[in-house]
Amino acid sequence: MLIKFKISLVALLVIVSTQALADLPQGYPADYQKTVEGAKKEGKVVVYSTTDTKAAGPLIQGFEATYPGVKVEYNDMNSTELYNRYISEQAAGGTSGDVVWSSSMDTALKLATDYAAEYASPEQSQLPKWAVWKNKAYGTTYEPVVFIYNKRLIPAGDVPDSHAALAKLIAGQPDKFKKKVTTYDIEKSGLGFMLSVQDFKADADYFKRLADIAKGGLTVQSSTGTMMERVSSGENLIGFNILGSYAEARAKTDPTLGIAYPKDYTLVLSRVSFITKDTANANAAKLWLDYVLSEKGQNILANQADIPSIRHDIDGKNDIDGMTKMLGNALKPIPVDESLLEYLQQKKRLDYIKQWREAAAK
Repeated sequence: MLIKFKISLVALLVIVSTQALADLPQGYPADYQKTVEGAKKEGKVVVYSTTDTKAAGPLIQGFEATYPGVKVEYNDMNSTELYNRYISEQAAGGTSGDVVWSSSMDTALKLATDYAAEYASPEQSQLPKWAVWKNKAYGTTYEPVVFIYNKRLIPAGDVPDSHAALAKLIAGQPDKFKKKVTTYDIEKSGLGFMLSVQDFKADADYFKRLADIAKGGLTVQSSTGTMMERVSSGENLIGFNILGSYAEARAKTDPTLGIAYPKDYTLVLSRVSFITKDTANANAAKLWLDYVLSEKGQNILANQADIPSIRHDIDGKNDIDGMTKMLGNALKPIPVDESLLEYLQQKKRLDYIKQWREAAAK
C-alpha cells in the first residue's frame, strides 16, 4: 500500500510538473519555470513607463492573471521625468524601476547603455532585427507618427498628406493659423526632441519646413494628451509629430479629431524596454518583458490598448503587416541602435535646440 502511495505521489508530481511546463508559451526553454517560481517569490515587478496607465491597464491585468502572485507596480511618467528620476536613483544607489519602458527611444537607449541587464528574451525571434539591441534593449511597439486636425475647422480638401503639404498649408494662411499649430516642446519632452531629430535626418528641408509651419506661431506642449485636447476643442487647428496610437484611441470617441498619415515618410516609433541589471526583482522583470513581447501581450496592446504591435502574427490589422498594407514604403521605423545617441551629446543637443528655436521663432 505504501509503495502504491509513493508511486501515485510521484505520478502526481510528474503530472503537475508537466502541466506547469505545458502552460509556458511554445518555444520557451524548459527551465523557464524556475524564472516563474523566482518571480512569485519576489512578488512584484516595478515598471517605470511613459505609456499611460489607462492604455497599459489591460496589459497589466493580463500579466497578473497569467502569473498570479506577481503584482505590477506601475509608474506612469513623461519621458523627461522618467529619465531624470531613474538616473538619479541609480546614482544614489537606491531602489528604482526593475523595467524601463519608454517612448523616448534615445534617452531609453542611453539608460540601457549604462544600466541594462543582458537578457535574451525567448520572444526575440518574432521581432524585427532592428528592434533588438545587444540582447539588452527591445523595441516593443510599431507606432506611426501622424498629423492631427480639427475636422470642423479644417476643410477635407486642406488636410495635408505630407510634411511639405503641411508647411505649404500653414505658410499660405498665416493669419488663420496664428498660434493655432501645436507640437512638442523639444526642451521639455524627450520624445519631442527625438522625433524632431528623426525628422531632420529624414528630410533635408526640415528646418525650412519648420520655419514655414511656424509662420503663424507655434504653441508647444510636453504631452500628447494636451495637444489632442487643444486640437479637439479648436484652441489649436492642427498638430504634428503626434503618436498615432493615442490619436486613434481618442478618435474612436471624439468625432472632431481627424488624423492624417503623411505619405512622403511616416516615422515609426517603437517604445524601448530594458531590464535593470542587479535589480531585486530580476525574475519578475523577465516575465514582464517577455509577456509584453509575447503574442498574448502584443494582442492585448494591439486590440485593447490601441497600440500597434511590433509582431506579424497578431489578430486584426493593428500590427506591422496592417500598417504596411496601409502605408507601404512611406513607413520609416526608427531603429533601436547607437544612431539614437548621436544628438544626446551635450554640445550637439544644445546646438540642435538652438537651430530649432531659430526656425520655430521660439
